[in-house]
Amino acid sequence: MKSIVDNQIEAAEKEWLDLWKKGPTRLRWDKVPLQVGDLAPDFELQDTSGKLVHLQDFWSNGPALIMFWRHYGCSCGVDRANSLKNEYADYIKLGASVVVIGQGEPERSKEYSQRNGIPCPVLCDPTFSVYEAYDLLEGKPSQIVYDAPDEYLNIDYETGAELQKSRHGTDGGLVDSPWQLPGEFVVDQKGIIQLAHRYQHCEDWPTSSMLIPAIKEAIWENKL
Repeated sequence: MKSIVDNQIEAAEKEWLDLWKKGPTRLRWDKVPLQVGDLAPDFELQDTSGKLVHLQDFWSNGPALIMFWRHYGCSCGVDRANSLKNEYADYIKLGASVVVIGQGEPERSKEYSQRNGIPCPVLCDPTFSVYEAYDLLEGKPSQIVYDAPDEYLNIDYETGAELQKSRHGTDGGLVDSPWQLPGEFVVDQKGIIQLAHRYQHCEDWPTSSMLIPAIKEAIWENKL
């Protein structure tokens, strides 16, 4: 008998293949995107236990680092989780809260978070509403798959289907959106964005040497 997570993965694999066939559609902004000095949008999202949590709760008592994730089968997400584990104590020491926003449902997000040792809360945005509100674009194949052969660059459906089949049942199963690019934002206690980093490719995450100064700036800004 299939588990809840098994059923969610099956639906997420179908979504990935449907979106692969469709190709990326949000490749440019039709308005000025959220930037430093703008008010960060608040959302009510489920955490991995299914509890509803307000995003603004993470910056109500100090700065917050909000991390938007790639899909749960992307190796870049595993690499980012490993780097986050090494950096996490430094952010907490500064008084910052850290939260990940992922594309999966609570049950699937919990399994992913535990498997990869993500040290902070994970919130769920399976409809991509928050990704879009923070003006995170989709990427072209050249931004998602490095050294991609022509079949990937041309978004050949059969090639995508074969790739997904080859990774089915593994930790790298292809689920959710193949195109959604991540981003990381530092928000101060007043809810004002102090850093907006939108990935240009799937490994384009900021280093701690960029995030720590941004968190410090967020703290100093709140004291003005």
